[in-house]
Amino acid sequence: MREELIRLKLVIDGEKTKKKKGKGKKRGKKGKGKKGKKIKDLTPERPVGSLYEELVTEGIIVPHPCVMLSDFVGEFNYVASTLRQASIEPMPSLSDVRRVMTEYAILPLGCPIVHEKGPHVRSILLTGPHGTGKQMLVHTVCTETGANLFDLTPEKLLGKYPGKNGLKIMLSMIFKVALALQPSVLFIKNCERMFRKKLPKDEKSDPKRLKKELPKLLKLLRPGDRVLLIGTTNTPFHGEMKPMMKTYEKVIMIPRPDYASRHVLWRSIIEKRGGTVTADLHMSCLAKVSDGYTPGMIDAVCAAVLSESRIKRLDEKPLVADDFIIPLSKLTPVFKEEEEAYPAWFVRTPLGKKKEQAAQEAAELIAAKEKEDARKKKRK
Repeated sequence: MREELIRLKLVIDGEKTKKKKGKGKKRGKKGKGKKGKKIKDLTPERPVGSLYEELVTEGIIVPHPCVMLSDFVGEFNYVASTLRQASIEPMPSLSDVRRVMTEYAILPLGCPIVHEKGPHVRSILLTGPHGTGKQMLVHTVCTETGANLFDLTPEKLLGKYPGKNGLKIMLSMIFKVALALQPSVLFIKNCERMFRKKLPKDEKSDPKRLKKELPKLLKLLRPGDRVLLIGTTNTPFHGEMKPMMKTYEKVIMIPRPDYASRHVLWRSIIEKRGGTVTADLHMSCLAKVSDGYTPGMIDAVCAAVLSESRIKRLDEKPLVADDFIIPLSKLTPVFKEEEEAYPAWFVRTPLGKKKEQAAQEAAELIAAKEKEDARKKKRK
């Protein structure tokens, strides 16, 4: 219902703009349209191969592990539609995250036609508790599309290309190589530090170094330029809202897994680590006990339990739930207060406000329709 409402509005707005453009005749000479600004090449004498080699040597272009989209395990939230009918907006499921990343990142970067015809997304912000798979999704995008990974994390840039001129030359080199060898992914870890008002005293790197120049260059990217900025953060609420939302066009929240996702995660990770799931291992018990724990925590527990010696003794002593519960209890889960902080922050973003407004309008339409149906029944 919501999607139909949004599409209807876009169609109506598009028809209105067409009518306005059609009224009246154009006067004067036909002038040529203004060409969009291009990113300045500050190293015109240097070939792309030389710049690529330098960026690899400096540790800016980095290798990434091979992670497929299917490795990001998670189930669909089957209760979401019921909650929405009760005017409760549920957290996105891990299956929803996988779908959205496919639509906004993997398909546009992997296919030039989709990038030109679809919505032009220059940047994505991935936010959620520690261990939910934000960096894993970055590696997934690079693996699925064959993209080059440029690591612009402040620690990686510490002491490299100093000064304002050095910064401009570095960014010019990065974008020149990224556009020449597209698709390319620019990655910033803990990106909220770039937008903090006050940095901690023990901060050695300079997180605010890219704050002004990077958004300017992102705006110059045109449809067809398959370059995407992906930032990850555990604490988006520590950064200033306006500059952060100007830099990142899309926000994707990654929640802690629900019961169905945890059930699938335990089985998948145990088998991936060399374990065997038998009838002695009660998966439903593990899924229930691990409420509040992230996939990263579950993976760490499985890695600790499934040592080489334990895998060799699986035939004699099969795995049971108690093997995992003790090491799991030593980890700190994501509490409800921490998880609720993310949707509370998202509501204050421009995207969150639009979503809330669309939900209110949809609810009003449904209420109006119910009133009309009630009146018709009374007449009969």
